[in-house]
Parts: sequence; structure tokens; C-alpha cells
Amino acid sequence: MPLTASHLYDYLQCPHKVWRDLHGPQDEKSDEKNDFVELLWKKGVQHEENIIAKLGEFENLADGSLEERFAKTLRAMEEGVDLIYQGVIEADGLRGIPDLLHKLPDGMYLPVDIKSGMAFSGADSKKGKEGKYKKDYAAQLCLYTDILRKLGFATHKLGKIIDGHRKETIYELELPQGPQIPETYWGLYERLKAEIIPLMEDRDRNKPAMSGICKLCPWYVSCKKWCEDNDDLTNIFDLGRAKRNTLNDDLTIDKVHELPDVDIEEIMSKKKKDRHFLPGIAEKSLTKIVRRANILVNVKTPVLHEPIDFPDVSYELFFDIENDPTQEFVYLHGVYERGPKGERFLDFTTKEMSPEEEEGAWKRFWNYIDSLPKDDYAVYYYSAHEKTTYKKMQKQYSDVISAEKVEEFFDNPNAIDLYQIILKKTDWPLGSYGLKAIAQYLGFKWQDKNPSGAASIEWFNQYIETKDPEILERILIYNKDDCRATMVVKDALGRL
Repeated sequence: MPLTASHLYDYLQCPHKVWRDLHGPQDEKSDEKNDFVELLWKKGVQHEENIIAKLGEFENLADGSLEERFAKTLRAMEEGVDLIYQGVIEADGLRGIPDLLHKLPDGMYLPVDIKSGMAFSGADSKKGKEGKYKKDYAAQLCLYTDILRKLGFATHKLGKIIDGHRKETIYELELPQGPQIPETYWGLYERLKAEIIPLMEDRDRNKPAMSGICKLCPWYVSCKKWCEDNDDLTNIFDLGRAKRNTLNDDLTIDKVHELPDVDIEEIMSKKKKDRHFLPGIAEKSLTKIVRRANILVNVKTPVLHEPIDFPDVSYELFFDIENDPTQEFVYLHGVYERGPKGERFLDFTTKEMSPEEEEGAWKRFWNYIDSLPKDDYAVYYYSAHEKTTYKKMQKQYSDVISAEKVEEFFDNPNAIDLYQIILKKTDWPLGSYGLKAIAQYLGFKWQDKNPSGAASIEWFNQYIETKDPEILERILIYNKDDCRATMVVKDALGRL
């Protein structure tokens, strides 16, 4: 089987998935469709079709078997076709299907990929920071360029990305990955090849690990079961694959129940003498890991490390938004209000996918906030998502509210991110400190059988297409439950 761009992408997301797809227990792989993944795929296809429709003349090689397309692609490049769509290129156990192959003035070909995301990660236009090439995009372009070089149709190490805003970016693949990462993108690609091929051929194996991205993977249930059955260290919250592997190698510890008994002082003494021992794990980090392992193995109840002082106010607002990041569109601002007259749910929802609707819903939210007695309400939310999103919205809809007022709203001590309190002042006998994990641990149940923000995005896109009121009601029920779950967590923290 040839190495493809999909293998590179999968390995960068999860180094175990490549092996598991080919050699794992296939009966444990879920064949259930993930609506959000399907939505992302559909939007990517639509974006690609929109770009292609405006290209002008090109040779379309999207149809036929891979062997037939490879032969046609070679012939098209030999004949000097200016633009080739969905050509197949192969050489030395490598296969690529770049969206476009663009002929350069010297007769060589430049691989081009069309992406619905941005070409850079970590970009910040306000600070004039362009960001870095995305590793998965760069690795993919390296693969295509490598094949073209082997076939004699490239001498350069370059590729191009056409991003979600139709912006064209040349990836210079021999650049270092950053000021602190001297390895070039081409070096990254060569290293990935060397690590992936033995996994594909089952000459090497690696272990599953639990992380935030796992829930979108068809192997999630299978890998989670493996981690639980093997008492794997990634069952500890915020202990990822890299730290797990370091603890496995340097401390020869691979079970959660072995961690509570380690001698931290002795380990740190050894670390001071050997700078290669436990790289990336300082004393504070190891102490936290051991503490959380002890809570999982022995304590088995939530632990409060510092007192929590919640404000005494007339109104408590439990706040959650729903947005579609694929279109940078906020479609619902939900508030579960607990006040002098009891409890109620308020939603500020868009009914159309338009800037006017988005702005109108946001304006109604702020009108509601302005109707509350000043300094006599507290706002509770979970994670920085709402704060980050509102700062972006203010730039787009500056007539609704000033940047200073948005800052003032979130800087107010009565605006409380419960996730930060969870992280800094508590620990839980759980592998995740997400809202759903903690609220469910506390006994809260979502009404929907498939409660997730990703599912909500798919529902909203369905609603926009169909205008089915039952779909909208499903979105509202889910958001209301998220808000109520936030209230349950706040109340539990108060009891701690």
C-alpha cells in the first residue's frame, strides 16, 4: 500500500490511527456516520467546486481508476498541459492526488491544494503576525513535490494553498518551522515518512492515547476501552501522549495505579543531574500528575484546593453560545437565568445565515444584559470560547457595542469562567474536566441522545436548509441543557 496524504494527516492528528486503521481490530471500528465530519467534508467539497468553477480551462482527471488517472496525468504533464485537476501521481511507494497541478514557466509543475481553512495557524492580523504554515498542509505539499521530483516534473520544494478566503499562499517547504523549531517542513515530512511506513507495514506498533480530538474518530470507543483496560496514563486529565511516553520510558511506569507511590523528590534529584531525563516534565507538572493519579486511584471524589468565593447577587446568568466555526457564524446566545422570580431560559437566535441576522441576535443579547440591575448580576460560562468569540464579533459589529464595553463585561469579577476555577482550585476523579464530563459525573443528563456542539452545528445547517421548527427546537433544548449544566457545576463548586 502506498503512503498517501491521508496517512500524513492521520499521523499528525493521532500517531496511532495509521497502524489501527490497517492492523487494528476491525470489528471495533465504528461505522456510524459522524454528522459534523460529514458537514466539514461537504463544505470542503462546496468550497473546492466554487474555486474550480472560476479557474478557466483545465484538464479534469477526476474520473476513472487510479491506474488510468495516473497514466493520463503523466501524459498531460509530458504534453505540457497548463492546469490539471485531480491528477494522480505515484513513485517509489508514494501516491498523491493534488487538487491541481500548475505548470510553471520552466515546464515543471507546482502542486496546489484547495483548503476551506486558513493557510496559516496562529495568525493575528491585529498584531501583524502572519503565523506559521499548517503542518498537515505542508506535509501534504511535500509529498506531492517529492513525487513530482522523483518523476522528473519538479526541481523545487514548493507548493501552493488556496484557502477559505480564496487567498493563494506559496509554501516554501525548506523553511524552518519556527524560531524555536529549526527543523524544516521538508525535514518534518521526511521524519514522518520514516515513522509512518513501519507502522503501515506492521514492523512497528504504538499505543492508543486519550485526547480531545478522539471523539471525532471511528476508533474512539475501541481506543478508550484499551486505555481503560490497560490503566493507561492518558486516563489522567491533561496527560497526553508525549508525557505518557516520557513517563513510560524514563520511569518505566505505564499504569495509573503505579503513580501515587512515586518519590517526586528522588525523581527531581535525578532530573537535576541528567538534563535528558524526563524532558518537558518539571517538578510542578509531575506533582500535578501524581496528585491527579492519586485522586483517580485512591480518593475517588472531587477535591477542593482553595476556597471559592462566588458573588452574592440577585441574578445569576448561566451563559453559552453556539457557533459554526466553518463559517465564523454565531447562531445562538443562550442564557439560563436564576433570579428573584425563579428560573427561565432566554435565547437570542438567528433564523437565517446572514450578517444582519447575526448582528440582530447579538444586539438583542446586549439589550437584555442592559436591562439587568447594574452590579447585581453574575455571569457564569465554561471556558474562554465566549470571551474570544465576542471580541471577534465586536470588530465585525462595532455599532452594537464598543470594544471597551465587551472588555468591561468579561473583566468584571462577576463574570466567571468556571473552567478556570475547576483547573486552578479543584481536581476530579475524571479523565476529562470538560463541562459534559463533570456535569454528568454530578448526575446531570442532557435530554438529547447526541448532545454535542459539533452536532448542534450540523442541526443548524439542516435548519437553514429546511426551516423545520423541530430542528430549531432541538438546538434550543441542547443549548438550554448546556446552560443548566453550567449551573449544576457552579452549585457543586459552591458545595465543595
